[in-house]
Formats: sequence, structure tokens, C-alpha cells
Amino acid sequence: MVDAAEKLAYFQAITGLEGNDLCTDILSAHGWDLEQAISTFTAPNSDDPSASTAVAEVVASSDQFNTDSNQAIVERRAAPPGLAWKLITLPFSIVSGGVGLIFGAIGLGMWAAGGVLSYSLSRIGLNSIRSGESSSPLVSLSAAASEAMEFVASFERDYGTTRPNFVAEGFMDALQRSRHAFKLMFVYLHSPNHPDTTLFCERTLCSEALAAFVNENFVAWGGNIRASEGFKMTNSLKASRFPFCAVVMAAADQRIALLQQIEGPKSPEEMLTILQRVLEESSPVLVSARLDAEERRTNTRLREEQDAAYRAALEADQARERQRKEEEERLAREAAEAEKQQKEEEEARERAAREAAEKEAALARMRQEKAQSLGAEPEKGSDVTPVLVRFPNGERKGRRFPGSATIHSLYDYVDSLGYIDVESYRLVSSFPRVVYGPDKLSLSLKEAGLHPQASLFVELNS
Repeated sequence: MVDAAEKLAYFQAITGLEGNDLCTDILSAHGWDLEQAISTFTAPNSDDPSASTAVAEVVASSDQFNTDSNQAIVERRAAPPGLAWKLITLPFSIVSGGVGLIFGAIGLGMWAAGGVLSYSLSRIGLNSIRSGESSSPLVSLSAAASEAMEFVASFERDYGTTRPNFVAEGFMDALQRSRHAFKLMFVYLHSPNHPDTTLFCERTLCSEALAAFVNENFVAWGGNIRASEGFKMTNSLKASRFPFCAVVMAAADQRIALLQQIEGPKSPEEMLTILQRVLEESSPVLVSARLDAEERRTNTRLREEQDAAYRAALEADQARERQRKEEEERLAREAAEAEKQQKEEEEARERAAREAAEKEAALARMRQEKAQSLGAEPEKGSDVTPVLVRFPNGERKGRRFPGSATIHSLYDYVDSLGYIDVESYRLVSSFPRVVYGPDKLSLSLKEAGLHPQASLFVELNS
């Protein structure tokens, strides 16, 4: 469990109150309930203390509060807007290095969630611990940037353009800018009513040598302590004397490393000496960070190039595999089509041969039937008519017919010989030319004028 001394230290760290007696009285009045005491202190406008109950739950064990680590874990469930700038992962830890650097680990906590990250957050509100109840947004999206722009304009109006180039953006945006530029961050907290402020700004901050040094080596950020974010940083950095300057840098896990505090009036030479020393002592860290970032970028680029080469090789392999499959499918289709065509051709040949055989058989039967219909060839006589038939190929065939036989009998005779493959032909006499067509089939040879003998030739119909 957390003892009274630890509760007192936490209460002082979160509220910013210094007096042990006053803080002890406040905690005693709340039965040493740390949450209730913080809530009452940070929500002074509420008539009902329960309405602004703090919801910062201190979770600790004996090893988490070890004095060697000088760290504490504050778990936030929700909080009203009044607590936004105070809930910082504290206590403020200062570790002195062998080279004289002072590192302060300042947790971002609810202050960062309050909208200081203006470039990445739209608007944030904290939910009340009560079910279904929610609070209003802490800080509007543009508040921090608006305050910074107002400070820069006011400072330039009062002290001229020879000055540190304060960035016109919120503190966390400026801190991220310094981290990406591998520079330290120069912080100036402006107290307009302090008697030393005007002289310090005119003679020190706006001196050409100091302004040029700061602009070249630092990312400069300034804030008016009367404004919201300037007041937050005053409490976070525990500024006790003014003019107040500090040198900070971004640390891991969304924390801030406090490298140097410069409190009270200083001459330009004193400021330059301090800043040069901090810059020299921090140079290895910045160089190492820059080299690490370049190595990460190089490794990332190499990985991206390797991934791109792998993807290109994979796509090429896939394209070749697709082409191979497409070629196999094409060959298979062509083989199937060729086989089908060959089969169809074989079937067509077989069908044609079968039809030709059937046709030939039919013609043979027809010739036989017509030959039988002619009967036996009669002997020579007065009533017998010898008929000579000449075929287109020059061959001649003759037969004797009774004079009473019809022209149809002559066609049957020609058909029975099998010399003509066509079915459409005519029997024609030369002198005089007479065509014995269908209209004369029923005439007898005598009636047709072909008795006692006749010479005919076969004329194919065109």
C-alpha cells in the first residue's frame, strides 16, 4: 500500500503545491483519499465535490515505487477537463549525468490527450467514470496552434524580427518537428509582467548572435504563461524564476527529456555558453539518433527493394505458370478439336462410302430389274427394229427391239447398261434431229418413226 509520505509526494507533484503543511492538511481533510483530494483541488468550480471526482487510479507496488527508479504509474480511466494539464506521469525525475546533463522525464499523460497533438487528433473528451456520462472536449483542435501563432505575432510586434524563429504550432507538434530534424528544442516561457522580461527579450533573446545560433541549431518554441499551453508548460517544467528558458528533446514512450533549465536574466554571452555546452554534450545523442534513423531508412528501403524484387520475381513466376497452363490448355483444346475433326471426317467417309455402296447396290438392282423388264432380244424380222445407241464417251451399243416396243423401253435399255452415272439425259436422233423426251416415252418405235432401224445418241441434260 502507498504510505502517507508517498501520497503527499504524489499530491504535491500533481497539484504543483509546495508547502508540506498545506498539502498534509488537504489530504487529512479528505481522509488521505488521494483521488478525492486531487479531484477537489483540480475542480474548484464545482459545488458538488462528487461531480468532479478524480479518476486517476494510482497503481503501485513496492518495486514500482522504488526510489532508484523515481517513477510511478498512473492509470487514467477518465477525468473532467479541469484536470487535463495536471495529470502527467510523475514524479518529475532528474538524473544527473557525468557530463552535467540534466534529464527530466516528463510524462505526456492527459495533457497530450487534451489536444496538444493538434496535427493528429481531431478532438478528444474524457468519459466520466459514471456509466453513460461523458465530459466535454478538453482543448479544441486549433487552440494550441492558435496560441502559438498569437505568441509569435505578439513577440515580433513587441521586439522586432531579429529573434528566435519560434514555430507557430503547439508544443508537441514542435517537439515532433525537432525529433524529425534531429535537433534539440529551445523553450522560452514568456512572463509579460515580470520586471526582467523586457530587458531579457530585447538584449538577450533578440541579439543577433543568440538568435542566429538558436535558429541554426534548435527548433524554438515559445509560450505565454497567461495562455493555456504556456501555463501548462510552466507547471510541467516547474518554472520558479523568470525569464525562463529550457532545452528539451523527445525521448522514448512519449516522454520529454529535460536537458537544461535556464532561469533568471542572462546575458547573450551566458546564454550562448550554456546552449553551446548543452549542444556539445548532446551532439553524440543526436548523431546517434540520426545514424539510427538513417540506418532504419536504409534497412526499410532495402526491405522494400527486396520485397519489390521478390514480388516482381513472384509475379514473373506466376505469369510464366499462367502462360504454361494456358499453353497446355490450348494444346489440349487443339488436340481435342483435331481428334474430334478426325473422328467426324472418318464418320463422314464411312457414311459416304456406305451411301455410295447403297447407291451402287440400288443402281445394280435397277439395272437388273430394267434388263429383266426388256425380256429376251428378238430375232431379226420385219417387225423387229435394230437400234444403235452412241454414248458420250464414244462407245456404241445396239439391240433389237420389237417394232411395238415404246421409247421408254429404249431408256430402260440404256439404264440397264450402266454406262451413264447421271439420271438426267435424253435420247436424240441426228438426221433429222428429234429429241425423244418425256412427252414421247409412250410412243412405239413405229409411231416415233424409228422403224425399221434407228440410230440414237445420248445427250446429257445440262
